[in-house]
Amino acid sequence: MDFIPHTTTETRDMLDAIGVNDAHDLFRMIPDSLKNAQIPFPPPLSEMEVAAFMRAAAQENTGSGMAVFAGGGAYDHFIPQAAPALIARGDFHTAYTPYQAEASQGTLQAIYEFQTLMCRLTGMEVANASMYDGASALAEAALMACRLTRKEKILVSTTINPHYRRVMRTYLEAPGIKIIEIPQNGGVVSKNDLQQELGKDIAAVFLQYPNYFGILEPIETIAEMCKTEGSLLGVSVYPLSLGLLQPPGTWSVDFVVGDLQSLGLSLQFGGPYAGFIAIREKYVRQLPGRLAGRTKDADGRTGYVLTLQTREQHIRRAKATSNICTNQALCALAASMYLSLMGPKGLRQAAERSVRNAHDLHTRLCGLNGVRSAFDRPFFNEFVIELSKPISKWLEYARKEKIIAGIHIEPGLVNEKEALLVCATEKTSPTAIDHYVKALANFLKNCRVS
Repeated sequence: MDFIPHTTTETRDMLDAIGVNDAHDLFRMIPDSLKNAQIPFPPPLSEMEVAAFMRAAAQENTGSGMAVFAGGGAYDHFIPQAAPALIARGDFHTAYTPYQAEASQGTLQAIYEFQTLMCRLTGMEVANASMYDGASALAEAALMACRLTRKEKILVSTTINPHYRRVMRTYLEAPGIKIIEIPQNGGVVSKNDLQQELGKDIAAVFLQYPNYFGILEPIETIAEMCKTEGSLLGVSVYPLSLGLLQPPGTWSVDFVVGDLQSLGLSLQFGGPYAGFIAIREKYVRQLPGRLAGRTKDADGRTGYVLTLQTREQHIRRAKATSNICTNQALCALAASMYLSLMGPKGLRQAAERSVRNAHDLHTRLCGLNGVRSAFDRPFFNEFVIELSKPISKWLEYARKEKIIAGIHIEPGLVNEKEALLVCATEKTSPTAIDHYVKALANFLKNCRVS
């Protein structure tokens, strides 16, 4: 079919309708320096030259061979090789929205199995087909809480990942939902401050478990506080930790969200990852995204369908729960494969080894002169320390020693001092721990602060 452009008259009518003189006016907010920028593209290259260029560029990646002690939402966990091998099959690369159930049984079943795994992992009753990532899942849970309660205030602990809280602010600004941040006390949310803010006008409280500092929040106690005041409770989890920790669904938690990166997704320079949201069944009509279900056809055979799809592409926009455009089906499938390959025993072993390595590292680091633990509470596989020397200098020194030493926490989040968030996983070897401890000891001994 030939392309038939708009006529001059039609174009003029459209421009008049929106009140602009010409199409260039639609781009007037873009600076002229950017619109007319000349991009210095290199001359064309042959296939052999492109391959050589890419090899040279890859060698500039200084992360190769580094010992990773940074976490904060992206973790260097072991991934069974069967998972990336299977996920690389061409069958899965178009795992998009299964609009036609009769032609999408494989995709629908994969989504259904993923939802089931998330429910079993979290102890919740319903899970959706996945979200973009953990941060957007948390923001969607906040919107969902406000729809359910018809209230426009939420309480958010400052022990939640700072990046997640920034995404929440972005999502909730346009609807006019007020976010009240509750400070931490001793590494966990301050129950006194939380109690003062809790009231009948609060839609929900949101926490992280384990929190950004790696510490276990008193979820059960806070769940009772929320129940008394008639507020909902949402918890952002570190999925791999649930191989060892009690799942939030065993308490009176209304929403459990998280990022799937720790379940079979490599670090990948920060993405793509996937998120999930799991809820109580009574809230299912407000669940964002889509829900795959299992049913029977006319002949009694098992079949899979899209049971719920309350997004604005499928129903009236005013009735939609979210404008999330897709789900991260391929990443969710990778997480499903990881959980199936690891099983409950393997997941528990990975969690236990992560805890053991982190506590071993914490003990040894805190035995050095010039190192102090910021908190004295139970933690999972991350912890916060304070140094007697500038942390920025230590991170720079560590990189030269082939160590990614942690995440720099600016003053104000822990206390008035800067701090360092350090992580260990099941992949952290005794040799790597020894190297970290010795490198930090040498740094503290020899660093001169001008």
